[in-house]
Amino acid sequence: MTAGQATRVLLIRHGETDWNLQTRLQGHTDIPLNAKGRWQAAQLGRALAGEPLDAVYSSDLLRALHTAAPVAEASGAPLRPEPALRERCFGCFEGLTYAEIEARWPENARRWRLREPGYGPEGGENLIEFSARCLGAAERLAARHPGGSIALVAHGGVLDSLYRAATRVPLDAPRSWQMGNAAINRLLYSPSGFTLVGWDDDAHLAPPPA
Repeated sequence: MTAGQATRVLLIRHGETDWNLQTRLQGHTDIPLNAKGRWQAAQLGRALAGEPLDAVYSSDLLRALHTAAPVAEASGAPLRPEPALRERCFGCFEGLTYAEIEARWPENARRWRLREPGYGPEGGENLIEFSARCLGAAERLAARHPGGSIALVAHGGVLDSLYRAATRVPLDAPRSWQMGNAAINRLLYSPSGFTLVGWDDDAHLAPPPA
């Protein structure tokens, strides 16, 4: 790939789930979209109907696949499940709210809040492992389409990792950017890595005028 063959990447978080509303950590748990999430996915598909895409790659978890399907249908691009785009595995934290984690394991919760790169809950991934997985998968998929355009439909943690890679923000820095469900984020991928083009475009999710 040369500098003139950059890949345009649409990066999208899945639509809303009930566990999102409950602030429960989903991780690899296969939670489906709720009614609002299905509406968001449909709106996303309409918004991207004119987008020239070579492929839509999605995490193989249902909440991502069901968000990606309208995008693939609207664009005519093939939908390809990609397990490496899964959310971070949260191990013993999965299914719990932040308050429940704090109550059960206050010291672990502290390390979690501080974003210690080498810390991971029991049975789960640490930030270094997770970020390497996400970045490696995204680079591999983008490199397949030099000069083209792809969509990556994934999860909040995946978006966070790629935002940090594109803006050179360290893993342990506090997050100051939004990652809305079914919002549209745009990156470029070239031999020098990812760069940020646009972030958290959710105009397609605005309610219709009364």
